Amino acid sequence: MEHKFTTQSFASAKEHRERITMLTAYDYSMAQMLDQSGIDAILIGDSLGMVVQGHDSTLNVTMDEMIYHCKCVARGAKHAMLVGDMPFLSYHISDEEAVRNAGRFIQEGGVHAVKLEGGKSMAGAVKAIVRAQIPVMGHIGLTPQSVHVFGGFKVQGKEERKAKAIMEDALALEDAGVFAMVLEGVPEKLAKVITERVSVPTIGIGAGRYCDGQILVVHDMLGMYSDFVPKFVKRYAQLKTNIGAAVSDYIREVKCQAFPEEKHTFQMDSSVLEKL
Repeated sequence: MEHKFTTQSFASAKEHRERITMLTAYDYSMAQMLDQSGIDAILIGDSLGMVVQGHDSTLNVTMDEMIYHCKCVARGAKHAMLVGDMPFLSYHISDEEAVRNAGRFIQEGGVHAVKLEGGKSMAGAVKAIVRAQIPVMGHIGLTPQSVHVFGGFKVQGKEERKAKAIMEDALALEDAGVFAMVLEGVPEKLAKVITERVSVPTIGIGAGRYCDGQILVVHDMLGMYSDFVPKFVKRYAQLKTNIGAAVSDYIREVKCQAFPEEKHTFQMDSSVLEKL
């Protein structure tokens, strides 16, 4: 039986102090590569609005687009747990609509859980989705869908009042039944306190070294997206440079007729050719 990472794996990792690894993916090929490399969980993130679609925020992404990308990733991943990112306005209007859209991620998208942004204000939606037997990952701190409220992608929780509010959000999500929560763009010490206080795993992105796991946008960590590079990103490769060089080589070889070579071609019997 193949090993699968599940919500229970998240809980066990927290209990045994084993770090959880997550990355984003949006298509079959990338999902397959991440899965075969041993990643614990894959987020099909609404970050695709920026790194795939070219928007300046995540707000333009629709439910249908998210479901499409979830389907692609689900075909490529066999071991990692898949988490679908609920896009802007897919869970804000009513708890009933939140449950319906979360259900689409499971039934149509083929994922195992959903993620939504917000703390206390979204606790009702989280509870409703959990009651429908759909695992929910929370997301607090710098929540990209609130970029216009924050006035940009800015670190949250530096001031006492905002730090207390984020702590209250974390406790509210824990009480609402999330199996894990993303802490994004918060001071390291605040993330450490939250991680120690809540019973569910915390997954950091720009939240320092003390979270129970880490997540990055795969295009960021592989050096494929350069429009905006957050401070918290470590680039493990420079694929944009490598791809550019490969494409330049291809163009040059086609122009000078170095490609294709004979080994790249198909042959036919000369007697057939003579009859044409």
